[in-house]
Amino acid sequence: QVLLVESGGGLVQAGGSLRLSCEASGRTFSSYNMGWFRQAPGKERALVAAISKSGKGTYYGDSVKGRFTISRDNAKNTVYLQMNNLKPEDTAVYYCAAVLSPALYTGTDYNHWGQGTQVTVSS
Repeated sequence: QVLLVESGGGLVQAGGSLRLSCEASGRTFSSYNMGWFRQAPGKERALVAAISKSGKGTYYGDSVKGRFTISRDNAKNTVYLQMNNLKPEDTAVYYCAAVLSPALYTGTDYNHWGQGTQVTVSS
């Protein structure tokens, strides 16, 4: 069992930056591929970025490429999402998720989810 706790959300003006953090419990964090999802009102939850167990493999959704960076520190059981040049359309609840899979995982059926953190970008 992995418990995930996100932090770092908030209100920011367009063009600003935020860094989300997700701390995982347990001693097997490095066994999990990790992902950040987001869900805006009236929309389905969508994968924003994913990172492999080692951190060497990453994936980004088209809408965030070049603006967001996912990283992880396995010694701290933490995955990060650095968000730069934020836009109003980035407004959503952001979720951290973990999955046991052989390699970088870009599906949506992750096994473990955090409670979410709200990101609001004003124009």
